[in-house]
Amino acid sequence: MGVKEYHVEGMSCQHCVKAVEGALHSLAGVKEAKVNLEAKRVHVEYDPSQVTDQAMKEAIEEQGYDVVE
Repeated sequence: MGVKEYHVEGMSCQHCVKAVEGALHSLAGVKEAKVNLEAKRVHVEYDPSQVTDQAMKEAIEEQGYDVVE
């Protein structure tokens, strides 16, 4: 099981939380996605044999948010 933390800019409400968590949960291999709105962080537990770091970043960005390195 892999674990990633992403810093995500642009999230400001519960709608944002649901959009980001939903986008990540829709990817095969993502076991858990949890947004901390105040910290602007997303904690993801995933199976690296099923989903890539790039695919998870793209899923977040497709919702209109910026993943900050």
